[in-house]
Amino acid sequence: MRTEVIGDATLILGDCLDVLPTLSGVDAVVTDPPYGLGDKWNGGAGGAKSSWRIPQGEAKVWDMQTSPDVEKLAAFKECVIWGGQYYSLPPSRCWFLWDKKQPDNFSTGQAEMAWTNLDRPIRTFRMATCEFHGSEFKHHPAQKPTELMVWCLKWLDSKTILDPFMGSGTTGVACIRTGRKFIGIEKEPKYFDIACKRIQSELDRSALFENVSPAPIAADLFATE
Repeated sequence: MRTEVIGDATLILGDCLDVLPTLSGVDAVVTDPPYGLGDKWNGGAGGAKSSWRIPQGEAKVWDMQTSPDVEKLAAFKECVIWGGQYYSLPPSRCWFLWDKKQPDNFSTGQAEMAWTNLDRPIRTFRMATCEFHGSEFKHHPAQKPTELMVWCLKWLDSKTILDPFMGSGTTGVACIRTGRKFIGIEKEPKYFDIACKRIQSELDRSALFENVSPAPIAADLFATE
């Protein structure tokens, strides 16, 4: 394993099945595990389709097998699992829905769902796929919009967030943006390094804005003749 500490974010390169038993003091999980739908998600066996800005076939390879033991994450005090409908999770009152604002013939689906253990009504985030693609570069086949993950966090009370399937670190970026502590686990070195760079960049951006003071208002603007 390798560990990088970036501000209030702790990033761990390793398998979450090995790392999770060593963690303590974490109340909330926000994550997007592989669903095991690689063939369908990538246009079917032998299909030419792949995720936006991701090399052909990489998305399929990344998501060929459902991650084990995802159901155990439901034991955390607060839990959000994207793609939760693919797992044997308890009935839930509150699901998060990402409405992609797409027509009925949209090939990869009009929405994505997240299972939660929150005692709230269903909540919906609306952002078109083209808005996502236009606002940030997609580093990972299953990367969610940063705005979506910031929105997820606003429904949680916990101050330390764990993502055991960190990918390119979007949940961590959202934590930095909202002033929370973050623990991320990722087993692929390529995406781990991307996550480190993205979270460091977000931390630097936040520090830049914190150090910028508003310009004083010129007194003569209020002068009267």
